[in-house]
Amino acid sequence: MLPSRSRCPFASVGLLALVTALLAPAPTVEAGEKRAFTIEDLYRVVYVPEFALSPDGRWIAYVKRERDLPRGKQYEDIWLLPASGGEPRRLTHSPERSESSLAWSPDGRFLAFVAEKEEKDQIWLLPMEGGEPYTVTDIATGAEDLLFSPDGRSIAFTSEVYPECGADDACNREIDEKREKGPLKAHVADRLFYRHWTRWWDGKVPHVLVLDLETRQVRDLTPERSGPPQFYLWSPRSYAFSPDGRRFAFQQNPGPPEELAWSTNDDLFVVPLSGDAPARDITADNPAYDGTPRFSPDGSLIAYRRQRQPGYESDEYELAVRAVDGGEERILTAHFDNWVDDFAWFPDGEALLFLAEEHGATPLYRVPLNGGPLEKIVEHATIDSFAIAPDGKTVYAVRRAIAEPPEIWAYDLTGGSPRRLTFHNAKLEREVDIRPAERLWLPGAGDYQVECFLIKPHDFDPSRKYPLILNVHGGPQSQWADAFRGDWQVYPGAGYIVAFPNPTGSTGYGQAFTAAISRDWGGRVYRDVMRVADSLEKLPYVDKDRMGAMGWSYGGYMMNWLLGHTTRFKAIATMMGLFDLRSFYGATEELWFPEWDLGGRPWDSPLYERFNPARFADRMQTPTLVITGELDYRVPYTQGLQLFTALQRRGVPSRLIVFPEAGHWPGWYEMALYYTAHLDWFHRWLGGGGPPWSVEDFAANRVFDTETGKRIDRAGSEEAPPSER
Repeated sequence: MLPSRSRCPFASVGLLALVTALLAPAPTVEAGEKRAFTIEDLYRVVYVPEFALSPDGRWIAYVKRERDLPRGKQYEDIWLLPASGGEPRRLTHSPERSESSLAWSPDGRFLAFVAEKEEKDQIWLLPMEGGEPYTVTDIATGAEDLLFSPDGRSIAFTSEVYPECGADDACNREIDEKREKGPLKAHVADRLFYRHWTRWWDGKVPHVLVLDLETRQVRDLTPERSGPPQFYLWSPRSYAFSPDGRRFAFQQNPGPPEELAWSTNDDLFVVPLSGDAPARDITADNPAYDGTPRFSPDGSLIAYRRQRQPGYESDEYELAVRAVDGGEERILTAHFDNWVDDFAWFPDGEALLFLAEEHGATPLYRVPLNGGPLEKIVEHATIDSFAIAPDGKTVYAVRRAIAEPPEIWAYDLTGGSPRRLTFHNAKLEREVDIRPAERLWLPGAGDYQVECFLIKPHDFDPSRKYPLILNVHGGPQSQWADAFRGDWQVYPGAGYIVAFPNPTGSTGYGQAFTAAISRDWGGRVYRDVMRVADSLEKLPYVDKDRMGAMGWSYGGYMMNWLLGHTTRFKAIATMMGLFDLRSFYGATEELWFPEWDLGGRPWDSPLYERFNPARFADRMQTPTLVITGELDYRVPYTQGLQLFTALQRRGVPSRLIVFPEAGHWPGWYEMALYYTAHLDWFHRWLGGGGPPWSVEDFAANRVFDTETGKRIDRAGSEEAPPSER
């Protein structure tokens, strides 16, 4: 029995009476008639951040993300699509809130999701046979990452609670209200890991809670957790119900809270939901990471991702299985030399499907449980997420490529051709020149090649010479993938060639190549970048006197390193980059990262000084754009301030942009200023196309009228937009 309903101002209907949103066909436009890609076009792109396949495999519920740049609004509503193909239909229309964390009930009668109510994210249920969504929680600490129990009677979720309160909502609410409404605001910490990414913990810890849908009672499944969990970018869910609903698996660091800032040791715990026994650590034999548990269909095994090296967040992620009740661990990908990012069991339990990072792509591999050979069964540029049909014959996926915005596709594993199921970006694709990439293999610093994506500008003419922007990725242990991104289209649309190399430290080219960057930050990878630049400037259509460079995070560090070691680039843009490694160590939060990659702590490792960009500030002379965010606790924004101070005192042309509400990644609207600033900077120093409006106007909210959505007429101002200069 479901609880009484708390109604909400969503416009919604069930499967029997859905509001149909027709995808009106756009006039056909010949390729040669397509216009150049602009910043405004980027904000016309529709994204699919998540989807969920119904238990019977007939329906795909997904979140459709749309953005309105002129009004500064983002909309995330739930849509429904027949898995066999057809018109998608909107299930919710809520302009003032977004929906996320979709989860079907096992019988398919309800779709659970998370949406805000009274400033807190709550759990909602949408009846799929008709009716409006309604809330089933009203908790002070909010909810996210939903998972139905196999019997459909409860939902597991995560919430940031005070350990002394756990699932006691009144206790959590009282502490929160006193902190929020009291006259004093202060942070107090007695150990490290007191803040993370963009937030201060202030005594809170993420716990896994479970909601009983009949009684609305909430209980804490992880009451022993007293410190923040590890956070790995884009990690799959960290907990799972057993198929019979009797047990629950979750991951957490078993070490003392005071060591969490420098430990990567997550373990897997299994706890009976009856509550008659404590949680049992089933991977205590591995001192490194074990996470993302998934029970086999028969419930006898748990599959999970694991690493071998303690303290090393970029060690290879392997796929392993072991018996739930004990037994020897088996590594299923022992002979696969790249990372496993996500995985799922095939319904028959005889094999698993995993998503890998490989040569600038993310293919899907099938691995037999009995240890047979791997089989690559879905290969496309980038697969963002996937689900296996109940009969095991079809895989549904959100996919994209450099010249292909994200859409949902179906892959027939019996041999049929892939089918595109959504066409939200079709009109944009017909109107705008979304540039493809070429893959180049260029000499690196040793006896190896560096893969590099090269995107040529709109209306490319091989007889001309163009300015080039070289973009170094962050991580540093990550990869530029063949994936649709703003940087890959906005700059070519303005007349620039852009190059995205995967130098030493990149993933997807074997773990040895990834590991080679550690403790050599300014060494081999710097030489790779310079060798790539050597090759690029020899291309007949590249103007070697108009080459610029940009990078984010570690890419920003590399820009700061380039500033002190070369003048070959005529302009540099550095975002959220490390400038002084000693002060970075003292203010960042995940200490396992610098302690591994820089060989220890500043007082016992010489690498903090050896590879410190600040040490070479007296050599810096390239015009530099510096961008940072005040809420960036990974690379604190003072790193950018220090760099800007050094450049200004040396008389180097430079500009500083600080986002007060941005963390390590600016928000979607802040990114419009990011692109504007880059186009302005490279236009100024490389001579390519400029932005459609000035940096000053966009930063001062003088470009769009947020009420009407129209451009503000600046003709009477002292400075006209760059396009009119």
